[in-house]
Parts: sequence; structure tokens; C-alpha cells
Amino acid sequence: QGSHPHAGSSAARPAQPRTPSKPHWCCSRQFFHLLTLANPGLPSDSPIFISAQCCIVLFIGLFFTRFWLVSVLYGTWWLLDWDTPRKGGRRIHCIRNSIVWRYMKDYFPVTLVKTADLDPSKNYVLGFHPHGVLVAGAFLNFCTEATGFSKLFPGMTPHLMMLNLWFRVPFFRDYLLSGGLVPSDKDSASYVLRRQKGGNVLAIVVGGAQEALDARPGAFTLLLKNRKGFVRLAIKHGALLIPTFSFGENELFDQVDNPRGSWLRCTQHRLQQIMGISLPLFHARGMFQYSFGLLPYRRPIYTVGEFPIKVEKKHNPSQEEVDRLHQTYIEELCKLFEEHKSKCNIPEDRHLEFI
Repeated sequence: QGSHPHAGSSAARPAQPRTPSKPHWCCSRQFFHLLTLANPGLPSDSPIFISAQCCIVLFIGLFFTRFWLVSVLYGTWWLLDWDTPRKGGRRIHCIRNSIVWRYMKDYFPVTLVKTADLDPSKNYVLGFHPHGVLVAGAFLNFCTEATGFSKLFPGMTPHLMMLNLWFRVPFFRDYLLSGGLVPSDKDSASYVLRRQKGGNVLAIVVGGAQEALDARPGAFTLLLKNRKGFVRLAIKHGALLIPTFSFGENELFDQVDNPRGSWLRCTQHRLQQIMGISLPLFHARGMFQYSFGLLPYRRPIYTVGEFPIKVEKKHNPSQEEVDRLHQTYIEELCKLFEEHKSKCNIPEDRHLEFI
């Protein structure tokens, strides 16, 4: 989704990862808070479980205290507000503009690169790659104003899709809605793309939770070869397609080796089928030391999008039409990667792989 349809200017040459300086402890503390409470776009991340569980415990626990009326009133509100996630959500600009997100953006840092202007009278489907472990680039670019999305693309409203599961958690759902997130189902996507006035960017992390199992430094493998639902969606609504690659997304965490066919990978895949979320065994650095921990490495992320691909609207596209547009999308994504990889210190002999 929107997100980095990135348009306009070219990206500056990525700086080398910065070594922690004096304000580093403050940034780490802020980021630790974000990991445990904030980043909703991470279906593969354990802090989301913790946040969701805390919200559920709070909601139920209040019934057994003198504040039971809070849960009763919230429960009533919840029922009345049940369909809001599927109707474009309910963003709260003061939360999207919070200074906390700027701390998080500066921690890596994260940069949204504009390569083309977006027409506010049209709707767009933005394919985001890769998933990584954190999905930090997608979250900061589309769910906050830390990287200046609204200034780069005036008149455009980003919507990042995430698992429906998290919108069923009391209190937590309202936090997700405040950032502009919507459930990852056809009804929610269609509602956004049906808006006749345009100006909407629907960001989809195409590889999903399964791709997170391949997220590790130096990996450029994308789960895309058979992911064509987002292409069909774009054709049905006549929305332009924006291939987007977030350089550095896979560099934030190391992951325990889980080659395909291993018992660990089979277990993770089975859990992903049952629960809908993947559980990568990741690690990186700590808050006060750099050898081991769950905080991500401080490595720059550059999110770049290709020029929008024109799509002819057709209510019932044939499989051949979907396949043809899907192949065009892959070619444009490869082109984007090859054009920008040298700026991100990626060796010339490295290329995208699709599975």
C-alpha cells in the first residue's frame, strides 16, 4: 500500500550503520517500548503476542474489580464498532504523528524514497517486500508519519493490511485502527479500493508471515511466485500496482538456521498453518550490549517503490490476464532492485530469488 510508492526524487547513497553514540541508550529504551507495545504490522513477532495477551487479561481482569463497568462499557462499544476495521479503519492523527515514532525511525534509521508522484484521483495497491521479522519499514512508512509519507505524497492515504486475528483483541484493536491498519481480507481491501474519489494506497506485505522464516541478513528470497491474489484484486478495482522493496529489512535480526526440510522448519510451518502466524527464532542485540538480545540491529532501511504499473479494470479477469500482469510486476520489482542495490552496498552478483 501506499506507502512508498516512492516517487519523485532519487535516494541518497545509504550511510553505513551508525555506531551507538551518547543518546543510544535513550533510543534503545524508546525502541524497546515500541517493540512491546507498538508495532502492529508484525505478525511474526512475539511482542505482539505479549501486547495482545496483556489487553485480553486487562479486559477480563477488570470484571473482577470495582472498575468492572469499564469493561462493560468497552464491550458495548466494541459490539457497536465491530465493522469499523472492515470499513477503512479509524486513524488518529495525533498518534500517527507521535514523537515516539521519530525515535524509532532514527534508531535504524528508516528512509522513504520517492521516485514518482502519485495521482490523488486514483487508488493503488502497493506490494511490499520483503516481510522481514519486524516489518519495520512498512509500519513506519504507512502507519506513522515518521518518514513523512503525507508530505511526500499529498492527498494520499495509506492503509497497511495485517492479520484479522489482532483486530479481535479488546483495546489492542483500537490501537491498530489508530495507525490506519485494516484486516487482511477481501472485504476490507475492496472497501478501500472501491472509493471513487481515489487517494488510497493499500499496502500488502505479499510474502506474509511465511516469508519471515527466510528473513536473515543477506537473504533476498521472496515468496511471490504463486502469490497472485493481490494482482487479481488490483485488476478487479482498476488500481495501479506499485512494486516496493525495503532494502535492509532482512538485516535487522539473525535467525536460527531452519533450512527447508529440517525438523525446525517443518514445526514452524505446521504452527503457521494452525495459528496463521509464523514463529521465527530470531535474535540480535541487547539494550546495553551488542552480542545477544531481542532488540534489532541498528542498520539503515531504505524503502523504494517503482513507478506505478497501469492496470486495466476488469471485474472477472482470466487467469491468463492475472498471470501476465503478475509477470510484469515481478519484472518491475527486479528492475527496481537492480537499479538501487548498489546504493545499498549489495554486491552486483546478488539478485532476487522467487519461490
